[in-house]
Amino acid sequence: MFFFGVIRLYLNADECVRLVNACDPGFRNLVRGALLTGCRYSELTSMNATDFNPDAGIVTVRTSKAGKPRHVVLTDEGQALFSLLTTGKSGDELIFVRPDGGRWGQAHQLRPMIDACKRAQIRPAISFHILRHTHGSTLAMRGVPLGVIATQLGHADTRMTEKHYAHLAPSYVADTIRAHFPKLGINGDSKVMRIRNEMAKG
Repeated sequence: MFFFGVIRLYLNADECVRLVNACDPGFRNLVRGALLTGCRYSELTSMNATDFNPDAGIVTVRTSKAGKPRHVVLTDEGQALFSLLTTGKSGDELIFVRPDGGRWGQAHQLRPMIDACKRAQIRPAISFHILRHTHGSTLAMRGVPLGVIATQLGHADTRMTEKHYAHLAPSYVADTIRAHFPKLGINGDSKVMRIRNEMAKG
């Protein structure tokens, strides 16, 4: 994971597994959905069964922050989750529901997330939104083009994507420099003399 001050920007793979395992059963699928799609809490909790298209392997976000719908690509793991959660449901039924069958409210994720982080020993505790950043960060570190990440997350253009994830993407400049700059042999047990010591002897 990364820290900026005390803010955790994303979870690594091991932390993702620990967090999911530490979630209460009724909250676990919502966390899984966020990690596997990069969708916002409000987007996930408003999805209906008809929004999942198993033939195309996508889920549609009909009302996004940008004000227009988008199609989120699902991995095999994501498709398996959405298939499980939509089996037997009619098209207008919610995909993600509370343990009592009700709708997730605006702040209903706060306490379950804090509790799960405590059990998973993730400190400081993360907000639900960090799951979205984890999805984007994971794609960036695997070399997925920023334009593709922007489409997946629903960014209007790549500026927001670059702001959050460009520093994590494999860099052509960095890779080229590291591949071509020669090894100088000036580290470790070398015979390079310290100028200050030589001057002191004089």
